[in-house]
Amino acid sequence: MKYTTIPNTDIKVSKINLGTMTFGQQNTEAEGHAQMDYALERGVNFFDTAEMYSIPASKETYGSTEKIIGTWFKKSGKREDVVLATKIAGPNDNFGYMREKIDFSPASLKYALDQSLQRLQTDYVDIYQLHWPERKTNCFGQRGLKLQDDAWEDNIHEVLQTLDGFIKEGKIKHVGLSNENPWGIMRFLEENKYNNLPRVKTIQNPYSLLNRLFENASVEVCMRENVGLLAYSPMAFGVLSGKFLSGEKHPNSRLNLFPQYTRYSSEQSTKAARMYQEIANKHGLNFAQMSLAFVNQQPFVTSTIIGATTMEQLKENIDSINITLSDEVIADINAVHAIIPDPAP
Repeated sequence: MKYTTIPNTDIKVSKINLGTMTFGQQNTEAEGHAQMDYALERGVNFFDTAEMYSIPASKETYGSTEKIIGTWFKKSGKREDVVLATKIAGPNDNFGYMREKIDFSPASLKYALDQSLQRLQTDYVDIYQLHWPERKTNCFGQRGLKLQDDAWEDNIHEVLQTLDGFIKEGKIKHVGLSNENPWGIMRFLEENKYNNLPRVKTIQNPYSLLNRLFENASVEVCMRENVGLLAYSPMAFGVLSGKFLSGEKHPNSRLNLFPQYTRYSSEQSTKAARMYQEIANKHGLNFAQMSLAFVNQQPFVTSTIIGATTMEQLKENIDSINITLSDEVIADINAVHAIIPDPAP
């Protein structure tokens, strides 16, 4: 395994992060425990979860992933061996079952964190992340932006004050963002610079061969301000493994089980994936591992969040850390990107 340090901390984390959002629906508790055992044995010491998991979110499965991680911590006694990140969900009209208000008010932040800690069976979280912004902005594949009817009022100072209180209580160590854009990153960093409130250490955004939007502006912000990217969906829901390109049916895949997730299912995404697969074939590379290696070796990526439903997939994904893409492979990848840029924003 390869390791890096979370920016502006002394926390060493694996370049591969175990994503857990399948625990509780696509994976049973026993399977989740087996994945965590194997990942830790292979040197993966960084796990990511969220209060809303498992996916897709529902009242019946709310918090199921955190509960599975919690029972593993209790059984294994290995809480101190893991750097743990979780998230509080942002506004969503469908999430009324989570708490009285789905926002980042002090009461919501306190309630959500305390519930997560209880489910996780731990006293603290290493990185507590805001899952998506309260304000209207471009995330989850949205193109274009209209702010005229956005009722959000800037409360970022208050949010960080509340999180600062959690740090002082020992409930969290650091703060992270997710699904954020350059304005939001800089706005949070302002509060650290001018008001000495907690500095954002990480941002968790999509990044893959099918979605390189992070490079457009957020990369410069994060590299100049020393904020680390935790790249999610690096395999684009399995599209970048090539398994959907042969016509073979995969009834247990996420895209077949949950057809509402269409981010990586467009015609242009399929076309781009075929072209990337041809590059892997040309250079004698496993397509899935090439896709992950591309993300792993980016200098702005602190850790790549993988997600697997089988142990075979997990092993293949973790082994991608041993692959380094040549300049020739990168040049071929960039040539496809120039033709079909960001087909799955």
